[in-house]
Amino acid sequence: MNWLDDFMVRAALAGLGVALAAAPLGCFVVWRRMAYFGDATAHAAILGVALALGFNLSIFVGVLAVALTMAVVVSGLSDRGHAMDTLLGVMAHSALAIGLVAVSVLGGVRIDLMSYLFGDILAVGRGDLVVIWGGAGLVLALLWWRWSALLTATLGSDLAYAAGIDPKREQMVLTVALALVIAVAIKVVGALLISSLLIIPAAAARHFAATPERMAMLAMGIGGLSALGGLAVAYRYDTPTGPTIVCVAAAIFATSSVAGLLRGARS
Repeated sequence: MNWLDDFMVRAALAGLGVALAAAPLGCFVVWRRMAYFGDATAHAAILGVALALGFNLSIFVGVLAVALTMAVVVSGLSDRGHAMDTLLGVMAHSALAIGLVAVSVLGGVRIDLMSYLFGDILAVGRGDLVVIWGGAGLVLALLWWRWSALLTATLGSDLAYAAGIDPKREQMVLTVALALVIAVAIKVVGALLISSLLIIPAAAARHFAATPERMAMLAMGIGGLSALGGLAVAYRYDTPTGPTIVCVAAAIFATSSVAGLLRGARS
């Protein structure tokens, strides 16, 4: 029997693929305090699902197009001094609500909406694995290529300009990478939980990383452990897999936070 015929093997590979792509990108989300940015883009993914179903397109293409559009719009508005917390709240929840309504009124289309809200990793097929690992590979390659420039731009726009780096270009690189991660992750953890895999592993790694590179590597390890651990717990106790993965990540974050506090107290 081909080992990919086992649905648990496919689920484990899918979780690892998403975790490895999301974790290093999540470091930049944490460093730049862009959690709101990730939430707004992820919530818009449901609208991408609706458009893909309505126009008979690939779900990946629909979600990627809408996520990228939302990310570009949010990034552009953030440079114009708008009240971003209010504006992002309006855009994120409006896109989510419009997507939910659009999915509900699509004629002749049967869809498990919960799988797109909270993920359905156990239903991942071979084609999904190709998309997930292909997207993850693109994200990792993009971050590897622009790593130094992204770090410099993250430290400050003045420093970036002094080094001959355009911070707006680097922001666009992060925007594209974020849209790619959301497009490949929606099948695994769903639109409502994608931001968790971006933020929690990076936040957990922060307590034990002396360099940005080490933080990214630790975040990837924590993300992979969360995916595999959450999958095992969900299988053992018959709980929803996507939320369980996030719960395991949250438990690791809580443990790392306590360990970091204890280490700080001793020093």
